[in-house]
Amino acid sequence: MPCFSPLVRVLLVEDDPLMRWSIAETLTESGHTVIPAGDGAAALEAVTGAPHPFDIVLLNHPLPDSNDFTLLTELQRRSPSSAVVFMTVFGRPEVVTGARRHGACGVLKKPFDMYAVTRAVADAAGV
Repeated sequence: MPCFSPLVRVLLVEDDPLMRWSIAETLTESGHTVIPAGDGAAALEAVTGAPHPFDIVLLNHPLPDSNDFTLLTELQRRSPSSAVVFMTVFGRPEVVTGARRHGACGVLKKPFDMYAVTRAVADAAGV
């Protein structure tokens, strides 16, 4: 029996336009609502201006305006109920453990396939 995640609101923070589009399309086709942000400033603006907290934040690392865990910490401060999944090309153990230590509920190491993204969203949603 297949396992389906509940429909969730996702803030997708990704600076690469093609990657952002691919992830957004994949999650939208699964019925999720996806709000894209191209950098850390746009992500903070989206979280601050959202009428309801995002269920999940998919946060790319590094971004042009964020290359440490400060943005992760600030997103969690502003939206403590949002689960954050950290996406990084730097999958070294210290980055993975650092992301988890700063509160990420999951880490996706790039490159990944779209199934990994949908699985990470399902895991973060608790399915």
